[in-house]
Amino acid sequence: MKSKLLLSLFCLAPFALLRAGISDTDAARLGQDLTPLGAEKAGNAAGTIPAWTGGITTPPAGYKVGDHHPDPYAGDAPLYTVTPANAGQYEAQLTAGSVALLKAYPDYKLIVYPTHRSASNPQRIYDATKAHATTAHLTEGGNGFAGAIVGIPFPIPQNGLEAIWNHLVRYRGIAASRHIAQAAPQVNGSYSLVQFEDEFLFNYVRDDIQEKDLDNTLIFFKQAVVAPPRLAGTILLAQETMDQVKEKRRAWVYNAGRRRVTRAPDVAYDNPGTAADGQRTSDQFDMFNGAPDRYNWNLVGKKEMIVPYNSYKLHSDKVKYDDILKPKHINQDLARYELHRVWVVDATLKPGASHLYSRRTFYIDEDSWQVLAVDQYDSRGQLWRVSEAHCINYYDALVFWSTLEVHTDLHSGRYLAIGLDNDNPMYDFTIKRTPSDFTPESLRRSGVR
Repeated sequence: MKSKLLLSLFCLAPFALLRAGISDTDAARLGQDLTPLGAEKAGNAAGTIPAWTGGITTPPAGYKVGDHHPDPYAGDAPLYTVTPANAGQYEAQLTAGSVALLKAYPDYKLIVYPTHRSASNPQRIYDATKAHATTAHLTEGGNGFAGAIVGIPFPIPQNGLEAIWNHLVRYRGIAASRHIAQAAPQVNGSYSLVQFEDEFLFNYVRDDIQEKDLDNTLIFFKQAVVAPPRLAGTILLAQETMDQVKEKRRAWVYNAGRRRVTRAPDVAYDNPGTAADGQRTSDQFDMFNGAPDRYNWNLVGKKEMIVPYNSYKLHSDKVKYDDILKPKHINQDLARYELHRVWVVDATLKPGASHLYSRRTFYIDEDSWQVLAVDQYDSRGQLWRVSEAHCINYYDALVFWSTLEVHTDLHSGRYLAIGLDNDNPMYDFTIKRTPSDFTPESLRRSGVR
């Protein structure tokens, strides 16, 4: 497959949604000319994107579990810097969001480094992807899928829904805990931190799980607010269902002031994100989550683009929050960009459906199925918010995931940064959790004022 933008558009006709996986011939390509997750293994013709050789599979010398992950590419020198003055030279490789940010802020820039295809997953994810590639299929009009478990269900996607489902179930470990901060700076750069303690159990990839045991539940999630004091003690619990049209996300909240657990039916779609000062919607968390039913999803094709990648500087414990959080946008001197092939998926709001965003364009990493950037448009069709996921390989767990999400509002001149972990304990992928740890009863037990 050529890395140029594919010109053919993929139709979401019923027969396409119900197809029974890819052919045996295509599945045989996984691990051959394609990577185990379906990316092009070869580099590009220009030599600016190298071949995938497995990603990072062992930590650097001296790394200990619990450390902030040292940058394996710290010795790289920048190749070039995209600025407002030279943006036209690179526009074909820039997202619409990057172009808009370069136009909006005279000091904005993208420092581009050599490309490293660092993404890797455990072998069992690769094995499951290949084992189910011929049986995975969309169900219920694309609101769910069947015929796959543990692996990426659609390594060779035929439409936009398949590509976005790959993002929704990509590997992020089996269970994980993290301590992160969130900030929504004012235009002048002043900010207050909200501190979270998150726990995840990724039900879809649990050891020995069978598809019949999934019970329509992909992820168990718990998020406790630990600061500031006025918000501390609030805990959100969510059981992420696969088909959220058939069965809405099951969510509850513990209110510390009332010492009560209540249902939280509004944690979905374009309802406001937790303590985000109105700077993101619920379904922007993790770049996109939840039900895809309000949009038509078009797989535009694959393209070589300048995207955030290997963002170890933003992850470093040598960097302080004040170093990152600046007026109007984060400190771009700490952001790293590389040229990668991404799947471009354009989502347009269905007639009669309601959402703050009339259109969303997703840029999905071919090597990991992580959404790296999103352009979000308002009801007038104007670009409104720009989202970036600054990712690293958590090489202690073979997980490629964001270390910082940044959602920038072009209208207000503000942004939201979520995932700040520089002053916090590191992600822990060794925790053991079961579904019983994510029930309303467990929430009542864990709730403290």
